[in-house]
Amino acid sequence: VALADTIKVLNDDDALDLFKKTLPSTGTSFVQLRVTALSQRAEALAMIRSMHKKADKKLRPGLDLIALSLSGQKALTQGAFDKVIKMCDEMVEILKKEQLDDDNKKEYCLAEFDQSDDSKKALERKIA
Repeated sequence: VALADTIKVLNDDDALDLFKKTLPSTGTSFVQLRVTALSQRAEALAMIRSMHKKADKKLRPGLDLIALSLSGQKALTQGAFDKVIKMCDEMVEILKKEQLDDDNKKEYCLAEFDQSDDSKKALERKIA
């Protein structure tokens, strides 16, 4: 449940905009900007911490995990940000699977409601 809530926060449009701002844009520009991995990591960590303050208590563990992975000793090595992106992608995949399961359960429940409603109407006809 906490993981799903964390994914929900990370999939929020505001979080997506903040996340996209941390990555260099591929838009057309005549000015070349140099962004270091350290500055990207610091900016992403600042955004995660600001989201942490706004998030529900249930969502905070997932944000703490991402913040820890960004600020840990291994985060100083090359490619650490890729691990965070991979973690976010994995969380999104889990959310998609959970949504599919929820959709299937909803279809099953609707079919059961229809069946019980039909049974109820048939019994009411027998009584009348």
